[in-house]
Amino acid sequence: MEFISPTDGSMHLEQVYQTIVKFIKEESENQYRLIVGTDSQAGIEDIMFVTAIVIYRVGRGGRFFYHKKAEKIHTSMKQRIFYEVSKSLEVASKLTGFLADEREFSENLKVEIHVDVGEKGPTNAIIKEVVGMVVGSGYEAMIKPDSYAASTVADKYTK
Repeated sequence: MEFISPTDGSMHLEQVYQTIVKFIKEESENQYRLIVGTDSQAGIEDIMFVTAIVIYRVGRGGRFFYHKKAEKIHTSMKQRIFYEVSKSLEVASKLTGFLADEREFSENLKVEIHVDVGEKGPTNAIIKEVVGMVVGSGYEAMIKPDSYAASTVADKYTK
């Protein structure tokens, strides 16, 4: 799975992980959040899915990476949201697997999944289901307006 870093260009997920570790170790005394979020945009013939990874140095900025892929599937809005969440969970699972080797900071690293649903609009009906999916997988779930990795970062690259 290839990701794009606005700073470093194209990289594999393992390179993203190594960049995240380096970023944390540069200022290890700070608090960090590892955030994954996916958004999609339906086109005429396919749906563009973008998964963003954000490493946030709390109060001091961060870095992000994104993976973009068009898929020729046609689903309902509800099915598309669940698919977005599953993509985020897949990436988060791989990253936390890599992080298992970094015990000095990984135990204190908060991992969040940002879901592109909110209390306003048609996604309101599935909030409990998708949040349950994320929490049941062992991660913290954030919804709009706090789900910026999905609703802002990933959304920017779906167009």
